[in-house]
Amino acid sequence: MRINSAVQAAIDLTAGAAGGTACVVTGQPFDTAKVKMQTFPSMYKGLVDCFVKTYKQVGFRGFYKGTSPALVANIAENSVLFMCYGFCQQIVRRIVGVDRKTKLSDLQNAAAGSFASAFATLVLCPTELVKCRLQAMHEMQLSGKIIQGHNTVWSVVKGVIQKDGPLGFYRGLSSTLLREVPGYFFFFGGYELSRTFFASGRSKDELGPIPLLLSGGFGGSCLWIAVYPVDCVKSRIQVLSMAGKQAGFMGTFVTVVRTEGMLALYSGLTPTMIRAFVANGALFLAYEYSRKLLMKQIDSY
Repeated sequence: MRINSAVQAAIDLTAGAAGGTACVVTGQPFDTAKVKMQTFPSMYKGLVDCFVKTYKQVGFRGFYKGTSPALVANIAENSVLFMCYGFCQQIVRRIVGVDRKTKLSDLQNAAAGSFASAFATLVLCPTELVKCRLQAMHEMQLSGKIIQGHNTVWSVVKGVIQKDGPLGFYRGLSSTLLREVPGYFFFFGGYELSRTFFASGRSKDELGPIPLLLSGGFGGSCLWIAVYPVDCVKSRIQVLSMAGKQAGFMGTFVTVVRTEGMLALYSGLTPTMIRAFVANGALFLAYEYSRKLLMKQIDSY
């Protein structure tokens, strides 16, 4: 049975939401460590030191600060991302002049993913700003940059609206776009290349859970290796803007390099790479199996 575009979009959106949930559940503690180490690199000697200090100062719940906005961010981003990914694949087919049922090459899928990420950025930026601020709130207070912190999602949201208005949620939008568009080219490209490798001439749809986990992990690793310094600048803009006016992407980038050196742009890389492999493996596994299940349900009617 041929599935119309609206139903296919709904399937992709739902499967993307399932993938986003799996991504947060498996990777949140490492994401918290990443944001803390990116924003305040001088406070932590490494991943273990960050985990130990966070546990001593805030307790186990400190690793899950910002989980609610992270869930909203990942569900929203991946729902829009995978829905738009399907549409962008059709656009790429039109551009290269092939039939809508023709399988795209790995490079063409990477291009479609890159286009789709631009749309996902619009829903990701506000929720990620709230998440990053919650994750680094304790360090902002310790450093004296703010006197009183916000401990809930609502208090952060209210603070942004009072200080900067609705557009305040889009602090760091340019750096988010700079991260997402090239990053998702490598994300989908790495994932599809890895699936091609494991398929060895068979259909990619026949791959089991282990190859899908490894392919998703490889795609996530490709993304973060390619764009990590950009993400570091984005985190600083979104968190440090709590304390007052913060420079834009180029201003923040230049300040970090001049005062802390290039290596500061790679603070928090270890937890990021661990999270990238585990969380994105879970994301693609949940996405592919949810999508297959929904397609079977539709076909049975």
